[in-house]
Amino acid sequence: MSSKYFQDVYIPRYLTKTKNKRKMKRHLNDVVLVFLVFIFGVKLGKGQNTTIQVINVGVVTDVGTTASNLSLLAINMSLSDFYSSRPESRTRLLLNFADSRDDVVGAAAAALDLIKNKEVKAILGPRTTMQASFVIEVGQKSQVPIISFSATSPFLDSGRSPYFFRSTYDDSSQVQAISEIIKVFGWREVVPVYENNAFGEGIMPGLTDALQAINIRIPYRTVISPNATDDEISVDLLKLMTKPTRVFVVHMNRFLASRVFSKARETGLMKQGYAWILTNGVIDHLVLMNGTDIEAMQGVIGIRTHFPISEELQTFRSRLAKAFPVSELNIYGLRAYDATTALAMAVEEAGTTNLTFSKMDGRNISDLEALSVSEYGPKLIRSLSQIQFKGLSGDYHFVDGQLHASVFEIVNVIDGGGILVGFWTQDKGLVKDLSPSSGTTRTFSSWKNHLNPILWPGITLTVPKGWEIPTNGKELQIGVPVGTFPQFVKVTTDPLTHETIVTGFCIDFFEAVIQAMPYDVSHRFIPFGDDDGKTNDTTILANRSSYVDFTLPYTTSGVGMVVPLKDNVARSSLIFFKPLTPGLWGMTLGSFFVVGFVVWILEHRVNSEFTGPPQYQISTMFWFAFSIMVFAPRERVMSFTARVVVITWYFIVLVLTQSYTASLSSLLTTQQLNPTETSIKNVLAKGGPVAYQRDSFVLGKLRESGFPESRLVPFTSPEKCEELLNKGPSKGGVSAAFMEVPYVRVFLGQYCKKYKMVEVPFDVDGFGFVFPIGSPLVADVSRAILKVAESNKATQLETAWFKNIDKTCPDPMNNPDPNPTVSFRKLSLDSFLLLFVAAATVCTLALLKFVICFLIQNRIILNDEFYRGKRMKEMWLKFMESDGESYISRVRSTCPQVLIQPREEDIDPING
Repeated sequence: MSSKYFQDVYIPRYLTKTKNKRKMKRHLNDVVLVFLVFIFGVKLGKGQNTTIQVINVGVVTDVGTTASNLSLLAINMSLSDFYSSRPESRTRLLLNFADSRDDVVGAAAAALDLIKNKEVKAILGPRTTMQASFVIEVGQKSQVPIISFSATSPFLDSGRSPYFFRSTYDDSSQVQAISEIIKVFGWREVVPVYENNAFGEGIMPGLTDALQAINIRIPYRTVISPNATDDEISVDLLKLMTKPTRVFVVHMNRFLASRVFSKARETGLMKQGYAWILTNGVIDHLVLMNGTDIEAMQGVIGIRTHFPISEELQTFRSRLAKAFPVSELNIYGLRAYDATTALAMAVEEAGTTNLTFSKMDGRNISDLEALSVSEYGPKLIRSLSQIQFKGLSGDYHFVDGQLHASVFEIVNVIDGGGILVGFWTQDKGLVKDLSPSSGTTRTFSSWKNHLNPILWPGITLTVPKGWEIPTNGKELQIGVPVGTFPQFVKVTTDPLTHETIVTGFCIDFFEAVIQAMPYDVSHRFIPFGDDDGKTNDTTILANRSSYVDFTLPYTTSGVGMVVPLKDNVARSSLIFFKPLTPGLWGMTLGSFFVVGFVVWILEHRVNSEFTGPPQYQISTMFWFAFSIMVFAPRERVMSFTARVVVITWYFIVLVLTQSYTASLSSLLTTQQLNPTETSIKNVLAKGGPVAYQRDSFVLGKLRESGFPESRLVPFTSPEKCEELLNKGPSKGGVSAAFMEVPYVRVFLGQYCKKYKMVEVPFDVDGFGFVFPIGSPLVADVSRAILKVAESNKATQLETAWFKNIDKTCPDPMNNPDPNPTVSFRKLSLDSFLLLFVAAATVCTLALLKFVICFLIQNRIILNDEFYRGKRMKEMWLKFMESDGESYISRVRSTCPQVLIQPREEDIDPING
């Protein structure tokens, strides 16, 4: 029905049909008004004088409904409170009620009647979005502001008409709260279920945009007519059961919602595993629903409009409860109260001038065409746009003709009502409470950090996963091809039941991934058959991705080259020379001579054991120095400086001998296992055969690298691979084997002492699960793989399936290279240079002290003219003779028993 036809034809007909009933309708309005004025003391005529101007305003509502009765009560309470608190007001609002009869045409007709016959300056209402859509057109034409406190569709906005003011939140204001609920629970798909009219469809553009912004899919929608029968509703709900998505966002009026949830409970859509999210179109009106309807919604979560607690609100609640049989506060009452207050303030601000209507005259025109235009309207909408006050519902201020929400409540429908479980705010997102300690920024973590515990459908605290294979849907079939290594995939048959048993690391990892999925996936393994996915050790390759979709890899990547190890140490008869470098050998030998010479210089004048014939002194000198290396020398050291030199040399010799012994022991006992080949280039150059895993992509990689077909030998088991490597190319074996890194780790866990992975010549993406192209499971399985890989479960599976057959081998998963290349490092002079420098310094200082003392002691020879020409000879003779003046000589002459005690080895057993 077009807007023009509606205005020109439909409404005039409706007015004609109801013309005879107008007197009855006016009488009803007067009765209601008098009743309400009597209750609340709104005596509009009392105390009026020439300074008070009565302003007619209209109220369009569905007389007789609970919501409308609440609204009318709140409107009159608002006027009573407003004028009681402002006795100096120059204006008084006179309410003129019109019944819309719960009909779109009735609402438009009521608005026309109020404007034409009552010349109202503003209209409060109507109740529904569909009614408001037409009343707005009437208000625009007559310049009469329309203030609706219950029409929430985003399709209605001030852009359509500057004379429309929405004294409530539009439905799109809650879509961010809904999207964050979905995000925090990790759901990936949702199905909107909404009413098939302007109210239901109004939320969809905003909801779709909000969900797309966080990558939430809407696979399909369910649209239910307000006039649908119970059977039609059941059919729509049964269709939902055949789909995998288990999360539903419901937006409809409370009457239709009660029928939908009643049928949902009957069809099994309110059991465990399902999640329902209700908009405030239903949750805000739970207090108006009966217990049976609420019981059918057990476990639903929803959005509820938040009203800050205040003393005025509590007072209003008490007054309303006394006058109306509603146990809880209703949004209709609050919004109607504040809208009326705003209108009264705006009228007071706009003044009392230009209260007339301009009439259409001179032509035979219809009622609609003859609609008068209010000269007061433009001034009134300016006042309404500037109104700001603290209302019962919070801060009240029109922005672009409507109120804007900053906080919503998250409720859980249980125990006959809505239990508060959290809040949503524009700044913080989902929070448990509105205290400052709840944070200042929006963050996402576990839902338990954002909301209090929730009871879900089926009376359970377990969060629905959001997606599962429907009970009457196809079971997911997972193919299991058999591989070379049974640790990854193994297929056996039970000899008694003949049942196929599938085991292995890949199987257990897949099961762990399925458990980590945000929804249930019913599946079974099909060895060698047609399937919807594969869970074996399948490597991710570019050419394969043209035919299937891969998940993220769940193992390490690459193709490794395994080669035998050999001991490279040549143990000859001269091996004892290898621990030290020639430089260190030379320095050590030279140091022996130097130390022996220094000790002789320091001792021969005071120690008789270092005197005698020249050949004896020379032999004593070197005997003393070299004997230090193996045992204590027989010669005693008398002088202090010589003792310092000997002690220093003792320490150096100790360090050298210990290091030499350790290095030689390692050289003689440790195998230096080095790989026979170091790279694929060397293998190619030598032309020897290589092994590869049969039926794998490695064959193609080797061909691309230049290996001829004749040099490629397949193997079908780890034992066969070991046999080929052990034989070597000279005995019909191979020089290297190529296999994927996960297989290499298992192989080395069994044969770590004989083989080594030396290179990863080919990079691939590791093992991944395979699904048909376009499968919706790929993304969620990939996310679940990341969860399992980051948990302890992955480590437990690796430990369980990759236990080493050879217990002496290190864990191949933690140490993929158990035989690092060993190279013997000789002890060099650089390692001991500091010790030799210290020894040289001590010897130099000792010699310097000796020379200075010797020259001072024999200064007469140097200074006396008697020794001219023979000083060197005399000095040499003095140097070679014993020093009788030394401290040691004096002690010896005084106490010979102290210094000349014979050692046990010097006593002659015959002569005593």
